Amino acid sequence: MPALRPIITSVFIATFFCSIPCPADDATAEKNSGELTIDRIYTSGDFNSKGYSGRWKKDGSGYYRTIDSAATKGGRDIVLIDPETGGTNVVIAAEDLIPAGGSSPLDLDEYEFSKDESKLLVYTNSKQVWRRRTRGDYWVLDRTGLSLKKLGAYFNPATLMHAKFSPDGKKAGYVHDRNLYVEDLLSGETIQLTHTGGDDVINGTFDWVYEEELELYDGWRWSPDGAAIIFWELNTGGVKEYPLIDYTTGLYPTIQWIEYPKTGEMNASGRIGIVQTDSQKTTWLKIPGDPRNHYVHFLEWNEKTGTPVLQQLNRLQNVNRFFRADPVSGDVTLLFEETDPAWVDIRTWNRWAGEGETFPWLSERDGWRQIYRVNAESGKQRQVYDEPIDVMSLENYDAASGQIYFIASPTNATQSYLYRTKLSGGKPVRVTPADQPGTHGYDVSPDGKWAIHSWSSFDQPPVVGLVRLPEHTVLRVFEDNEKLKETFAEVDKSPVEFFRVPISDKLSADAYCVKPPDFDSDKKYPVIVYVYGEPAGQTVKDSWGGSGMLWHRLLAQKGFVVFSFDNRGTPAPRGREWRKSIYRKVGILAPEDQAAALRRVLADRPYLDVDRVGIWGWSGGGSMTLNAVFKFPELYRAGIAVAAVPNMRYYDTIYQERYMGLPDDNVEGYHDGSPLFYANQLAGDLLLVHGTGDDNVHYQGFEVLFDRLVHHNKQFQTLAYPNRSHGISEEQNTTLHLRQAMWDFWKANLLNAAEETGEEQTAVDSNE
Repeated sequence: MPALRPIITSVFIATFFCSIPCPADDATAEKNSGELTIDRIYTSGDFNSKGYSGRWKKDGSGYYRTIDSAATKGGRDIVLIDPETGGTNVVIAAEDLIPAGGSSPLDLDEYEFSKDESKLLVYTNSKQVWRRRTRGDYWVLDRTGLSLKKLGAYFNPATLMHAKFSPDGKKAGYVHDRNLYVEDLLSGETIQLTHTGGDDVINGTFDWVYEEELELYDGWRWSPDGAAIIFWELNTGGVKEYPLIDYTTGLYPTIQWIEYPKTGEMNASGRIGIVQTDSQKTTWLKIPGDPRNHYVHFLEWNEKTGTPVLQQLNRLQNVNRFFRADPVSGDVTLLFEETDPAWVDIRTWNRWAGEGETFPWLSERDGWRQIYRVNAESGKQRQVYDEPIDVMSLENYDAASGQIYFIASPTNATQSYLYRTKLSGGKPVRVTPADQPGTHGYDVSPDGKWAIHSWSSFDQPPVVGLVRLPEHTVLRVFEDNEKLKETFAEVDKSPVEFFRVPISDKLSADAYCVKPPDFDSDKKYPVIVYVYGEPAGQTVKDSWGGSGMLWHRLLAQKGFVVFSFDNRGTPAPRGREWRKSIYRKVGILAPEDQAAALRRVLADRPYLDVDRVGIWGWSGGGSMTLNAVFKFPELYRAGIAVAAVPNMRYYDTIYQERYMGLPDDNVEGYHDGSPLFYANQLAGDLLLVHGTGDDNVHYQGFEVLFDRLVHHNKQFQTLAYPNRSHGISEEQNTTLHLRQAMWDFWKANLLNAAEETGEEQTAVDSNE
């Protein structure tokens, strides 16, 4: 969702001219290593963070990486690294990836080995489809003969999607132009398995809303014996379309229409087919329910039995049903179902892991997101442990040993650590050492013996290395980001403060505070609150925040105190009630919590200027900003809302209905949670920012709110970025332009506000 520059389009604002010193770099000035500037943060590379990634072998005995080739200029070798010794072996040389008649090796956007590792599938020349680059070219390298062949060679370049080897490695399947194909790797014979029959039908991949909100991209799976393929088919006929209009690239504008189901509107119809690769005969699974009002969000084969398993959500997303299917008859059998009075959380790795007689399952039925053991035959479930611990994600399950690794943080919702337990039962044990506070991530090997480990905190850049499990013994450090640490250490700053702030008699919210480096408690400082506030994300996290964190550090250097609060409804590991108390009340409860937290810190901290408070957010945070400045005008003097949703009716079915129910059944909630209907209460300064090419949160909402504010004769400022998407980052200088405009707004409306009212300005811009 609603996650995560000047032509001024507002008729109300004259200019954004920077007539006072701005925080961009002055090319003629000597660089100050302690000072942050917009250019330094976003273009200089001073604060670039390095990462490290590998691809584990399926047996966990090693991991693959790509490295710059010493022998082939511009190419990358694929190496296999022994986790025990660190020994490196080149398994695919870059020179082997030079097509016949070519002079340079293929770029490795992605790669995958066949099951016996005799072949390599290379994905290259990728193109973006919605959020990911899922369309491109695929090449197959036969390692025995070092022959390199392009799949679908007779199709236009960069038009294949989701290619995969068959289990025996003799064929490859892929999606082209919304249909499934299988190609024999020896003869090149290609068979089309599905036939759309119209422009509305999609096989083997997904429409916009399934990809965005269910994180579904690859829509097909080989059967264990390679004789069949199971796949999603979506029919978008009847789904209303939204136009993305490009005014800038030609004499006349061009229009791209995308199917986009808004709340309460018709969804695509989805069904599941199993097609035989020899006869091309398709069997459709007999899944109960209206295919336009249910979502099959998970699909896999049981490797042991050779039968499919799937999960289906109802449209309200408060019932998740787990089915087994008969691949011959298409009949399905309900194994069990998960229900919740609000919504069932499906985004936390609830996958099929049925190699054994039981498999792990996550449920919030007892008030915490805990692990349950499910019998693969009967569907009966049993709680693995009884501890007030929220599982943030399952990282690894080894069916042979029954050991489970998962992420949790029972005592501090801003951090995350690795824990382990047994599926057979037992109290969870923390694996991450106690002397490493912050946020930890793990890529655990399939056998559970090793993990690529990343650790950071708010003011500590990531350190990445290899650890042995379960001892968490560090074998080697891959990337310590030492240069970044040294650069950041020189930045003028004060320590971040994490704390909890009461928002009622019984509840408190997690928060952080960033103060100016020369903080003086006898002065009065303007305040900026950074908000998201929706169920899709937290802002108060003790982890390296990159450019976003540095942006708030810059504001602190310029004389602001920056806060962020995680209200109820954010996905913090604080129990089901914390997360789901906002059901049917998105945009209602959150701004109330944000206001309560702000009131408390203003009362408790006399150095804060109650008359100079700003709030800003992006996407869902933009919506929360609007709700804040409209509903609590006495608290917030100024706000910046980027890519906001002013009216929840304008957002998509899957996200908004999950948390709000259907519009016809929650008329009051949709109205009261949508800031559009409170625009008449705007009293302070407001900057609205949007990309006209935003396929996620549509520019339409921006103009509807614009019109509403004009209707109520409210003055405001706007920035509309041509053809930019939800991230507003495309094209040269866009990010610099936006951040400069944001800074100009804060400076004019908060830093200089004291001067406008004749008050003494005690906290000033250090550049002036």
